[in-house]
Amino acid sequence: MLRPYFISSTLPLLLLGSLSGRGLADQILTTSGFSECLTGSNITVNNLELQYNNDAKLVTFNVAGTSRTSMNVTATLNVTAYGRDVYRNTFNPCSSDTYVEQLCPVPAGTFSATGTQHIPDKYASMIPSIAFSVPDIAAQATLELSELNTGTKVACISSRVNNGKTVNVPAVSYAAAGVAGAALLLTGVSAIGAVGAGSTAGAGTASPSFTEVITVFQGFAMNGMMSVNYPPVYRSFTKIFAFSGCLLPWDSMQKSIDSFRQSTGGNLTTESVEFLRNATLVYEDGTTKSKRSLDLLTAGFLRIRDNLETSVNTATPSEGIHPSNSTSTIEKTVHGIQAYVEQLSIPSANTFMTVLLIVACVVAAIAVGILLFKVILETWALFGSFPKSLSGFRKHYWGTMARAIVQLILVLYGIWVLYCIFQFTHGDSWAAKLLAGLTLALFTGVLGFFSFKIWNAARTLKKMEGDASGLYENKDFWMKYSIFYDNYKKDLWWIFIPVIIYMFAKGCVLAFADGHGLAQTIAQLTIEVCMLGLLVWNRPFERRSGNVINIVIQVVRALSIVCILVFVEELGISQTTQTVTGVILIAVQSSLTAMLAILIAVNAIIICCKENPHRRRRKEAEKLNRDLDNLTPLDARNSLLMDPTKAPMSSDVYSSDRKHSDDSFMNEPGNPYRGATPMRTTTAGFQAPQLGRPFAPSSGSLYHPDTREDQNLVLGAAPLGGIGGTPPRQPTLPQLSGYGGYK
Repeated sequence: MLRPYFISSTLPLLLLGSLSGRGLADQILTTSGFSECLTGSNITVNNLELQYNNDAKLVTFNVAGTSRTSMNVTATLNVTAYGRDVYRNTFNPCSSDTYVEQLCPVPAGTFSATGTQHIPDKYASMIPSIAFSVPDIAAQATLELSELNTGTKVACISSRVNNGKTVNVPAVSYAAAGVAGAALLLTGVSAIGAVGAGSTAGAGTASPSFTEVITVFQGFAMNGMMSVNYPPVYRSFTKIFAFSGCLLPWDSMQKSIDSFRQSTGGNLTTESVEFLRNATLVYEDGTTKSKRSLDLLTAGFLRIRDNLETSVNTATPSEGIHPSNSTSTIEKTVHGIQAYVEQLSIPSANTFMTVLLIVACVVAAIAVGILLFKVILETWALFGSFPKSLSGFRKHYWGTMARAIVQLILVLYGIWVLYCIFQFTHGDSWAAKLLAGLTLALFTGVLGFFSFKIWNAARTLKKMEGDASGLYENKDFWMKYSIFYDNYKKDLWWIFIPVIIYMFAKGCVLAFADGHGLAQTIAQLTIEVCMLGLLVWNRPFERRSGNVINIVIQVVRALSIVCILVFVEELGISQTTQTVTGVILIAVQSSLTAMLAILIAVNAIIICCKENPHRRRRKEAEKLNRDLDNLTPLDARNSLLMDPTKAPMSSDVYSSDRKHSDDSFMNEPGNPYRGATPMRTTTAGFQAPQLGRPFAPSSGSLYHPDTREDQNLVLGAAPLGGIGGTPPRQPTLPQLSGYGGYK
């Protein structure tokens, strides 16, 4: 089909519109795979590798093909950029001005050619400079061969060409992973500090936390999984954040998963790593990506040669003679989730198992890390002075591990729903489907269990005390459940429930509507706008910075979906507009990533200087209660002069309880213990905090017995008012009956 002189003389025109990809120098364009656009043709291309050096004006090529018969043909080259035809030309290779010896006529049998060819300046000048500078710009070149006499198409081949510029470079992925790692480190430091203070989950980190950062990156990755016509530049950008969704290309793991699927009913014909390695992915917009070409580019692509070498074998394919350098061309049309994972060299049927194994490795790393840390602490305690600040970790070892795993489930829940449902609808292995169902039920059950426990505790607290402040003030509740609500205000502890529903809904919509881009986009936009409204209306975060950062994050998420509407095929928006929108989307999401990185750096400076406000107030209340326990009539210290306004949480913690308790008189002006805070205890067998002993006796006796050795002597003092909290008697004048006035 394609003979050397023909290819070398027309390649500059083919490169005119090819403005994207990867090359070997600043001024080099190279092909990125090819796909045949005509089935059952008489001429078949088996291998095509092209490279154009703009500085040297040289084309290097390597081509091989087969032809069933010898024929005269006409060639038509059509180049499109951003969906527009930028060049189209038809010529006869047997004409005197466009003569190509190897195509006049096309020989029967196999042929191959490699070599270099100088390009005249009149062709080189047609290539715009933007072709060598802008990354991942969409373009496509199509070459058609038609029989000279009848005009019937006998061959068609389409190819993309790269310029060496792409946003999908390893350094960017490492930088994004570094931002997430820094957030994880700060969150871990904060958690360890809380453990040392005796409250294993007691110190929530300032925004942005690890959960917030990783969910932002997951949102970017999920944007790339929607079934719309992404411009290549944005498709490459979303690949950067694949790590946040636990999608890591690992060849040996994929082969193991293929073997597992094959033994459990899976079909490896078109869903295996071996098939994917040799396939050319064809996206919905017609662009292609060849795994084979990427491998060749990584290895150096083409060797520059100065001499032209051609060979023609007149034997037909039916005689059993095949070219030594031919490679079978396999095309696979992909979209949505399948397109996203398979461009990472992960077969779509392997997606769930890949994520499952990676998450299992993370869980094992968490367990081993915590165990190793405990061993170090125990060894330290045996041979040295163990620091008191780390004693809390020794007491709550298993609790720390459980909280870390629950936190991981909370972080991964949205994408886990996505992968499990995708496995149900696209998977082929019964074992993989079973594992997807079990793990989804487990994750949902864990989050549902904790949600119910927190809701039940809050309901009990409201019945007893009028509000749910005990979720923050009681150490038992704080240690068990605070990972769900520690950054929220006291009266908005329940916000974590709609957040879980939000993650579940996003995963369901993306998986169930896979292949229907318009439905996906509208549903996702509705979900994002609802969550934005919830955040703006309630402003649920305790810190003002948390409200601002999370509202900004949600605004970016909503705007991202609005931009993705431009990529929906049904709307018919031009490819130029789509590419500009893709660049804008990259700028917005990159700015958000940079903002998160800066805020993490700032938090690294102030994290040790600013404590979680809920935990700080609870610690102040505990300290005050301990001080009151140690008071005696002979050593009252300064308690009688205590300013009630400085008592922690004196204004809003127990207001509803004091209205109905026996010690409601304690804030009266005549009370010397005015402003003191009653101690809160937890009864054995019931976790809900309750009011402790009153300062005034609640029985008819003036002496209230207690078996505690450290009983406060204040309990034995005479009441200031009547028994049971009745108003005190008022002084009156004596009745002097029988006596008149002064005489």
